[in-house]
Amino acid sequence: MNNGFDPFDEASLIVAHDMNNAYDAVVPPIVQTSLFTFTDYDDMIASYRGEKIRPIYTRGLNPTVRMFEEMLARLEGAEDAIGFASGMSAISSTVLSFVGPGDRIVAVRHLYPDAFRLFGTFFKRMNIDVTYVDGKDEEAVARALPGAKLLYLESPTSWVMETHDVAALAALAKNHGVITTIDNSWASPIFQQPIALGVDLVIHSASKYLGGHSDVVAGVVAGSKEMIGRIRAEAYPYLGGKLSPFDAWLLIRGMRTLPIRMKAHEQSTIEITKRLQAHEAVETVCYPGLANHLPPGLKGTSGLFSFIFRDGINVRTFSDHLKLFKLGVSWGGHESLIVPGDVVLSQKAQPNSAVAFGISPRSVRLHVGLEGTEALWSDIETAIAAASIG
Repeated sequence: MNNGFDPFDEASLIVAHDMNNAYDAVVPPIVQTSLFTFTDYDDMIASYRGEKIRPIYTRGLNPTVRMFEEMLARLEGAEDAIGFASGMSAISSTVLSFVGPGDRIVAVRHLYPDAFRLFGTFFKRMNIDVTYVDGKDEEAVARALPGAKLLYLESPTSWVMETHDVAALAALAKNHGVITTIDNSWASPIFQQPIALGVDLVIHSASKYLGGHSDVVAGVVAGSKEMIGRIRAEAYPYLGGKLSPFDAWLLIRGMRTLPIRMKAHEQSTIEITKRLQAHEAVETVCYPGLANHLPPGLKGTSGLFSFIFRDGINVRTFSDHLKLFKLGVSWGGHESLIVPGDVVLSQKAQPNSAVAFGISPRSVRLHVGLEGTEALWSDIETAIAAASIG
């Protein structure tokens, strides 16, 4: 679905959802209630039969949550969307709505680590098989697709930031009757709209750029009315990962500034990664913004990247000497963050997790926040100098 909406047009994003707020409020009021009552018996039975679509219980439908879902669907160019209590709830509910025991998933390598662990633990117990492929090798993807039920994508991928031709992979999946899903948290709808590239379902950890203030944990899935309806009917009410009205309100607030924030993250990160790429202490920088050309459909780059130090740099010392970059998980907020690769590899995980995630012990992942390019670069330079061995 292409509704002609420009995700960079902040005014359209705000006006489209604020013209009919209750009490003419410029910010929509929060409908903080667990349930909704009915005017009479006929009203109640019509609602339960599905003849009337209206809120009954906030685990199923809430006006504030619905406003967020509609806003995200509009940004993604999708027919509908459904919010969740976390990104992992969005991932698990989506996949389990379309995949069952005996089915097979094809997934690109270097997935978000918790998605990789979900696929390798709970899904394995459910007799759901997962085939991992190099998403840049379209022939390998094509060979893996026959007989699969779902193709699971990230582009860019977690940590190593590999990009793929999403439209080409979605077309391959469609040729084999395979449902395509993608985690679009890194790019956000501002820099990539996978629905327009042929992807069926788009997943976000809304805790990241959609929220943008590191004060909410949430997830969301966008797609066709039919597919979102299936998730809403088959997984959402029973797995119970519902999004709260207050968290939805925080997301609505965050999305008002999304286009401006994404451009600011991109501008600082491009400059910092260029300087790191030229630094004698750095072996490799993993960031799509350094490529001569972005893959089709990726219109910009965000603030998350990783790099690998050469020998002679103590990663522990580097991490501890940073002042503006704080040691912390997640990303997408106003603050700058660092996660050393060795910390991720120290988690309890499956064998060969380093290979699966593409993480080197000499690597670090940085999220460039909004503190300012020069201040952040000074912080990095000072920490590298302190971490130089000999």
